[in-house]
Amino acid sequence: MGKIKSTLKLDSHQVALLLRECLEEGSAIEIKGLGVFRPDPKGGFEFESRRTKRVFIAYADEDYETVLRLFQKFEVQGYEPWLDKQRLLPGQNWPRAIERAIGISDYFVACFSNLSATKRGMFHSELRYALDCASHIPLDEVFFIPVRIEECQVPSRITQSIQYVDLFPDFDSGVQNILKVMERR
Repeated sequence: MGKIKSTLKLDSHQVALLLRECLEEGSAIEIKGLGVFRPDPKGGFEFESRRTKRVFIAYADEDYETVLRLFQKFEVQGYEPWLDKQRLLPGQNWPRAIERAIGISDYFVACFSNLSATKRGMFHSELRYALDCASHIPLDEVFFIPVRIEECQVPSRITQSIQYVDLFPDFDSGVQNILKVMERR
């Protein structure tokens, strides 16, 4: 069975019936971000979880090229990165979509530059919301990861309690440090 992309509105009972029907026909069903349902040899069904870790990337527009490289590195490593210019859809309520994406992320990567650290706007709003989300996560878990993409000041409210990583002068080494942290959990 090929990929089905639909805008049908189904309730949970209808989804369950559709899944059951497809599985009884012998088809496997993959739900992105969740996993694969498939018939098992005993006549039942099995589920293989394929949940990928979600990574929200916050940045200033002017730093997009560097941040896009980071996005691509996360994708190659099997993470599900979220970057507004890659994930927002036309007509989507972007403030709500951004809050939701931050709220369901496993990690929040804040990309600091001389511009983003001082520029007023959405970047700082996202930082505040992510710090609020981080306050609900166990203290020993990493959620908020500050990243410097160039020599710059990271706000003291962050550096007082959270260590940052540099993506300069060696971008790949910096990315490897981020991945080490994310692979620990």
